[in-house]
Amino acid sequence: MPVLKNARHEKFAQARAKGKTADEAYAAAGFKPDRGHASRLASNGSVRERIDEIKSRVAEKAEWTAAERLRALKSIFDKESEKDARIGISAIAEANKMQGAYAPSKHEHKGQFTVINITAKQLDALTEDELASLESAYPVLQKLGLVAAEHSGSEAEEGSAEEP
Repeated sequence: MPVLKNARHEKFAQARAKGKTADEAYAAAGFKPDRGHASRLASNGSVRERIDEIKSRVAEKAEWTAAERLRALKSIFDKESEKDARIGISAIAEANKMQGAYAPSKHEHKGQFTVINITAKQLDALTEDELASLESAYPVLQKLGLVAAEHSGSEAEEGSAEEP
């Protein structure tokens, strides 16, 4: 389905596809907040189809990206495992994590006034734009002392206890 002819309907569909509520999407599209109208627009056939199309494109892109990452890890394993077994083992461990072989890990970064808890599942739910925003904010968070300057290796130690 092509982009909706009505620009505000298209903005509404994009906002809904990103996970906003109908009310939030309605306001984001430039409409005067009105729960009834937001609900009616959300149930409009062409808008509903457009939302589904946007969501499916995002899902396809995410699946393809995951497949590409797995291929890259396999390539690393194939090229490097004979030279350095640690690299091969790391590639296998990362591939296993991507495919859900480990329980989700919880990352906790403590600051003076703030505790930030981020699970792998929460990171997976973020859009590419949100991940880019988080990544661009990292140096500032690091400067404020809200995240560690280096990876401490504690995850690797925890993961190695689970591996045979």
